[in-house]
Amino acid sequence: MTPMVFDLGSGEIIIVVLIALVLFGGSRIAGLGKGAGRAIREFKEETSSIAAAAAEQAATKPTEAPAEQQDNGSSA
Repeated sequence: MTPMVFDLGSGEIIIVVLIALVLFGGSRIAGLGKGAGRAIREFKEETSSIAAAAAEQAATKPTEAPAEQQDNGSSA
């Protein structure tokens, strides 16, 4: 059996959350959560816009066969 690096139970998680609440305060933790949520939302918007632009470009650009190089017999 593989040992878990962070083998935390529910009791330990509650203790860690309470310590963080005491150290940073409720308003600061709420602000961190709000900032993290905003960052995740912005990241999702950007990735979806990039994917949409790539799909649009792939749909509008005709597939072209690579141009064959003509060998005229001279070497440089």
